[in-house]
Amino acid sequence: MIKIGMLIGDRYEILEKIGTGGMSDVYKAKCHKLNRFVAVKVLKQEFSENTNFVSKFHVEAQAAAGLMHPNIVNVYDVGEEEGINYIVMELVEGITLKNYIEKKARLSVKEAISIAIQVSMGIEAAHNNHIIHRDIKPQNIMISKEGKVKIADFGIAKAATSNTITSNVMGSVHYTSPEQARGGFSDERSDIYSLGCTMFEMLTGRVPFDGETTVAIAIKHIQEEMASPREYVSEIPVCVEQIIFKCTQKSPDRRYQSMGELIVDLKKSLMYPEENFVKIITAETGGETKMISEDDIAEIKQRTDHIDLDEPMRLNERKIQKMTSAELDLDEDDEVYAPVSGEQPSKTKYQQMDEDEDDDEDEEYDDDDMDPKMERITTILAIVAAVIIGILALVLVANALGIFKGDKPGTTQESTEQTQSETVIMIDVVGRDVEEAKKMLNDLGLGTKVTKQESDQYEVDQVVEQSVMAGEEVALYTTIDLIVSSGTVGIEVTDVTGQDEMTAKSALEALGFKVTVTTASSDTVEAGKVVSQDPVAGSKAEEGATITLTVSSGPEIVKVKVPDLRGMSETAAKEKLTEVGLTCGSVSETYSDTVTQGCVVSQSYSPDTEVDEGTSVNIQLSIGPEKHTYKYVATLDAPSGYSGGNVTITITAADGDVRSFATSSFPCAVNETGFAVSSGTLTYSYTSVTTQMVYDEEMDEEVEEEVSQEITTSPVTVEFVQE
Repeated sequence: MIKIGMLIGDRYEILEKIGTGGMSDVYKAKCHKLNRFVAVKVLKQEFSENTNFVSKFHVEAQAAAGLMHPNIVNVYDVGEEEGINYIVMELVEGITLKNYIEKKARLSVKEAISIAIQVSMGIEAAHNNHIIHRDIKPQNIMISKEGKVKIADFGIAKAATSNTITSNVMGSVHYTSPEQARGGFSDERSDIYSLGCTMFEMLTGRVPFDGETTVAIAIKHIQEEMASPREYVSEIPVCVEQIIFKCTQKSPDRRYQSMGELIVDLKKSLMYPEENFVKIITAETGGETKMISEDDIAEIKQRTDHIDLDEPMRLNERKIQKMTSAELDLDEDDEVYAPVSGEQPSKTKYQQMDEDEDDDEDEEYDDDDMDPKMERITTILAIVAAVIIGILALVLVANALGIFKGDKPGTTQESTEQTQSETVIMIDVVGRDVEEAKKMLNDLGLGTKVTKQESDQYEVDQVVEQSVMAGEEVALYTTIDLIVSSGTVGIEVTDVTGQDEMTAKSALEALGFKVTVTTASSDTVEAGKVVSQDPVAGSKAEEGATITLTVSSGPEIVKVKVPDLRGMSETAAKEKLTEVGLTCGSVSETYSDTVTQGCVVSQSYSPDTEVDEGTSVNIQLSIGPEKHTYKYVATLDAPSGYSGGNVTITITAADGDVRSFATSSFPCAVNETGFAVSSGTLTYSYTSVTTQMVYDEEMDEEVEEEVSQEITTSPVTVEFVQE
């Protein structure tokens, strides 16, 4: 079982767990031999117990170790120790393409094409070395902090797909090619299909086919046509849409035939996004049988004896022998036909023909009517087609018998024989450098376990002894124990783990060693104390040798984003902080005209700010709008038409508060206070006395008479001022 701080392979110190998957866990480790950080992928226990899977796992990982490309996560080492099967890979600081898509919802066209080009270049490098990935998906594509795109798990997918691993299939079925879904033969063009599905998801934010079960999704890959990505994102150029369509054709023969072809079109799409330059082979061209009419035959007879085979004319294709599913170990309804010309059929469903059709043709065109040249050409082409069908039958039968299982294109006959026999002849590696010896044994399909031992006879890192003698027959994938020289007698390295840095350095320097110090986070070792040492305690090293101490910097500081608490109640805000690993600090109150009383108005850290886990966040709660009082201060003139007497002045606030008083002296000073609102209205009420001439019947003359009238002016809006 892997534990933090343990050393595997005598060189890789496990520092922390950084990821987990269906088949393995991934740890960050330090290679003390090359003084660099690496990623160590460790097989889970249930797969480590599967001997067949472990064997293929080692062989495929060793093959992938030969790949060196800037767009591939490089494999450095593969090994086994005490039941722990592991692969050492390049450590990529970044996120997976899957997480990047989820974070951004979908990518822009330029960004998606740029990523697709880098992925294609990595896949092309692998295909050039006869290695097929077979599990291209966003989860296996890493984007580093510098923006570099790298493909992970090269060589591992083949080992996985050769076993029944439900978790792996579950994660990959959204991107699997139709031929993989059927369980048939897959080649480089399967990677092209999966990349097409990945481009679809980058541009639309969704997978091309989805369903409730993996079987339902697989059937869709086989039977249903892919929807246009432009249905979801209309600004996707037509040429990019057509590139995705060509990558995801049901028939491999109608896809891009190499990553190089795809890269050319991807680059064109960046330069000429408005052009539709993608050429897709339609289902009606390339492999179907076509009949020559009587006029065509008559024209051929009229020609000279010379027939130009390069002329772009389709000759009549004869149906080749139909091979049943029982003969070729195919699916129940599969039938295979090949044209006389030797072309690969381009249709996804092989063309069905009536066996009586050939008999009718033979009766209509007998030997006497056929041109001699035409007969010779037809005979030659028929022989070529028969040879092709024979080879195809042999390959399919051999594949059904498992002869080629585990092989990669380019594998030598010798390695094939070794795979079949499951044994190899042990070679002599005594006296060789340990790295050279490990490579030689790995090439034979054998693993290694290295143990250091002092030796006066052999130089440092030379093999002193091997557990199996040269010439002996040994089972494939056996682990060979190698005793390797650590040099002449040296000074025993004392154990300083758990000591503080200064004490440990002093103890080692007193023995004559040089000391270098590196730091690493640790949840179990106190900050400032030694977590591990290299060489380990008890081993011997020459005087003056360098001892590397790894000193704890304490628990790893985890950064979390501060959530947006504004508008939440006090209880909800505290629960949210606890949920993300933060604590609630001080709680204060403030007035707010916009936030409901009792809810958060502000917080001490802005939303989405990254802080250390456990940081306290202070909050302010609303106590509602701040209360103010207002006053009305003014000097009023007499109303228009006023000639004397008392005037009642009424001030009515907007909330209904009424103030009134009477005066007969103008100008009149007003100073009313204690209003709760900032505005109101002003009115005047008074009695107006006027004289008018009226006729007095008794006196038989006009006389003056006073007339009184109650007048109230229209309300005038007035503003109050804050007290």
